[in-house]
Amino acid sequence: MRAPLVVLTLAAALAAPAPAQHAAAPWRQGAVHYGKWLTAGAGAALTVMAAHEHSSSRRAWDELLAICRSADNACVRGGDGRYLRSDAEALYQRSVYYDRRANRRLLGAQASLLVTAALFILDLRRRTGDPDNIPFAPLRVTATPTGGGALVGLRIAF
Repeated sequence: MRAPLVVLTLAAALAAPAPAQHAAAPWRQGAVHYGKWLTAGAGAALTVMAAHEHSSSRRAWDELLAICRSADNACVRGGDGRYLRSDAEALYQRSVYYDRRANRRLLGAQASLLVTAALFILDLRRRTGDPDNIPFAPLRVTATPTGGGALVGLRIAF
């Protein structure tokens, strides 16, 4: 549960305005640029782990249901709400345990995805002009004001 908190703290520190030192700017840009992929991977990994925990919870619950269907009095509860049969209570506790673990992992995945979205936005903010990976601009539209109106130009490169 501490990992999402650390990730959120790191993202907040990276989003803070930079001091007047120019040496920290490239490091910060690199951390934002590659950190977004790290947090996206963490969100995916936490989601997969949550699915695994949920399946473990579901298996324990299905075993408990099989015990309850075996006899009418198999799942009788006591005054404190616990099952009277120890094996039924153990299966119930195991199901609850894995379900809580799955919930925590899903919350961590959601926090990680929020940090990922924030880092993507921060990474987009630092970009100016045309992206580096587009070799040409196929469509250019220009508008130049003139004395009697505007001159509109259109250039299509192919």
